[in-house]
Parts: sequence; structure tokens; C-alpha cells
Amino acid sequence: MGVALFSYRYVVGIGPFPEEITGNLLAFPWLPLHAAAASTALLVAPLQFIAALRNRNPRVHRIIGRLYVAACLIGGFTGLPLAWGATAGPIATAGFGILAILWLWTTTMAWRLAVARRIVEHRRWMVRSVALTAAGIMLRIYLGIMLTLPIEFDEGYRVIAFLCWVPNIVLAELYLRRRRPAVVALA
Repeated sequence: MGVALFSYRYVVGIGPFPEEITGNLLAFPWLPLHAAAASTALLVAPLQFIAALRNRNPRVHRIIGRLYVAACLIGGFTGLPLAWGATAGPIATAGFGILAILWLWTTTMAWRLAVARRIVEHRRWMVRSVALTAAGIMLRIYLGIMLTLPIEFDEGYRVIAFLCWVPNIVLAELYLRRRRPAVVALA
């Protein structure tokens, strides 16, 4: 929640902003849109995992779900030009670009499965989507760690462009493998 709220500063223009971010030639208009959407996704995602909310008020779950999907789609689409303009070069572009594409894909799959009422599969894809949404949190954690290390910013940022999401999606897949749904035979 803290990362999401702090990131809204890009929306309202409360700086200072790191040179590496504002040096991205495509930062404006994409960065404020990306920050607003990704921060919103980070804020509402945890609500979707509250079983009592889903079970007692499915209408609220669907409304929040639509907000989450819209936020992820806007965040993913605005993440693509930001990745393309990454100041740390083509490796960072690849890391953030792949993240944006996977975020769009997993969220779209989760939404399509929900609409088709394939709820078990929908939940599995939502775990993947939220794991990628959490890349925004991990990015800030790794940046904080990196700034304490004696390495050049661009070198560390290239690694973080992958490190912020690859472990998340691997852990999500390991979690999902351990929680395979039982196959129900219909008589």
C-alpha cells in the first residue's frame, strides 16, 4: 500500500523525481498514466483475495475486479513505451517490455476466464497477474538495496528490470503447482 500511495506522486507532480526516470524521453505523458494505473492495481489487488468479500458480496468483487483489470491494462500498455525509452539501454528495455507484455497477457486471461465463469482457472491466472503487479513493489525494494551497493546505477537497473518480476512469477507458478485443483469426475 505504501509503494502505491508513494507512486501517486508521479500523477500529481510532487518531486523530486530521479533523473533516470525523467531522463526517459517517453516519460511524459506515459509515466503519470502508468503510475496512476499501476498504483491503483497495487491498492485493489489484495481485496480480491479476501474470500469473505468474494463470497458475501460478489457484486463488489466484480466491480473491484473490473477496476483491477482496467488498471492493469492501462499500466501494461503505458509500460510498453516507458520500457522502450528506458535510459539503461536495451537490456532494461527487454526486461520491462517483457514484464508489460506478460502483465497484459495474464490479466487478460484472468478476465476472459472470469467472464466465461471458469472460476478455478480465473483464480490461477489472477495469481499470476498479481505476481506481476507486485513487480512495482519489488522494483522499489531492489532499487533501495542497489543504491547501498558500489555498482553503477545503469548496471544494477538492467538486472532489476528482470529481478523485479522473474522471481515473482516463478514463485507464483510454484505455488500454483502445489495447489492443483482436484479433477472432478461427472457421473
